[in-house]
Amino acid sequence: MLTDEDRDVLRVFLASRGNMKELERHLGVSYPTARARFDALLVKIGIERPAAPAPSARVELMEQVARGEIGIEDALKRLETS
Repeated sequence: MLTDEDRDVLRVFLASRGNMKELERHLGVSYPTARARFDALLVKIGIERPAAPAPSARVELMEQVARGEIGIEDALKRLETS
């Protein structure tokens, strides 16, 4: 089941015809963060398999939590699914 945030990411991505920079601007986050959210969405809907997070991905998750972009529960779920 998609969250409201997931549907928003998908809507913006489709409306911008796949422009990740537009998604980045809409979300108000860095390109890697926008890409990570989109990749997580693809995993959630079964288009891609989760990849093991690289150490830098773990650091990015911690930074996202510190900036308040994602919650601790969401970060833990992303780590568990990889």
